[in-house]
Amino acid sequence: MRRIDYRWIILGTGFAILFFNGGSRSALGLMLKPMVDDLTWSRSVLSLGVTAYMLVSAAAMPFVGRLADRYDLRWIMGVGAIVGAIGLALMSVISSPWQLFLVYGVVFALGNAGMSNPVVSVMIVRWFPNRRGVANSVAVSGNAIGQLVIVGLLAQSLVRFGWRLSYAALGLANLVILAPIVMAAVRSARPPPVTSGAPDASASAGQVVEQAKEGPLLTSVQLWLLLVVYAICGFQDFFVQTHVVAFALDTGIGTVVSGYLLALMGVMGLLGVIASGYLADRLGPGRPTLLCFVMRIGIFALVILNQDTPSVIVFALLYGFTFLMTAPLTVMFSGNIFGTTRLGRVSGTISGVHQVSGGLGALAGALSFDIWGSYDRAFALMLALSVVATVGTLLVRDKEARGAPQHGMICC
Repeated sequence: MRRIDYRWIILGTGFAILFFNGGSRSALGLMLKPMVDDLTWSRSVLSLGVTAYMLVSAAAMPFVGRLADRYDLRWIMGVGAIVGAIGLALMSVISSPWQLFLVYGVVFALGNAGMSNPVVSVMIVRWFPNRRGVANSVAVSGNAIGQLVIVGLLAQSLVRFGWRLSYAALGLANLVILAPIVMAAVRSARPPPVTSGAPDASASAGQVVEQAKEGPLLTSVQLWLLLVVYAICGFQDFFVQTHVVAFALDTGIGTVVSGYLLALMGVMGLLGVIASGYLADRLGPGRPTLLCFVMRIGIFALVILNQDTPSVIVFALLYGFTFLMTAPLTVMFSGNIFGTTRLGRVSGTISGVHQVSGGLGALAGALSFDIWGSYDRAFALMLALSVVATVGTLLVRDKEARGAPQHGMICC
């Protein structure tokens, strides 16, 4: 009987990790309005909890990325899964804002950082060095499917059992399903092939490329360009993810339909991320990224001009298509520009900036609503940022690992 190629187990494990990751992160967007009504807090207070989560996870990501470059990924992800599950379960008993900041903003954030996109991408790249785009897209699509399935289940649970029991069940599922999968299946790196004779010339050439890419990160113009574009992307992403359900409810769409709207964004995200990986392996990461930001210009223009039910649904679904579209490209750009020896550190830093800006985007949406009673000004800001990011992507120059220069555009 033929033995199963362990690469597919690794790919499935990466998918499962991001399945729970994506669904768990999306839960607060679904729970926002019921929690505000039950706890009598403002939307800004709950959004500050999201901001705290973003800041803590952002601070942790470069550190976790550095650990991923050096140590066993099984323990990094396994501890992250357990800590994250505890944070989710404790959300079911919070009653004060400080508890929200501690449980969601610190405990869940630290756990989530240990099983985030950059860490999973490092594992996938090690096992699929020649098909990075497609392989990472399949793993990252777990975010989209998790958002679809978990948010869909939580939407039903929210109506029947309330937000507290729903969070308790989500934490338990992470603990008894995800953590054992991680500990049983994760392997840090593919065993090297057995070779004999003269050293591999291509390997030597690759080492030269890696050495050429070594250098101070903070003085790299390319890194700063990436950080600016990722900051804009994160600001938009978490504004939409945190507030789209509340926005739909405000426009008169029902609770269950609004919840499923967030879940259906996951379906669109699946289509976007798979298309992105396919195009990136063939045309480079620039094409899907340019499409991402050009689409966002039109998407935010649409919701500014019209907020009836069909327009809100189209807005949510089209934005969902762009939400994960370039997530698998983070590790590709990091490796191409800075080399694979610093893959975890660089991609973790970029993702950390994405997270910080995402927290600010979630807070900006809440402040817009609390001050002016609508999200209109926030949508106008997102439109302007889409234009800026489109221009910014054209300034990023990517260099392939083999040394051929290529202009590239990037997003989240």
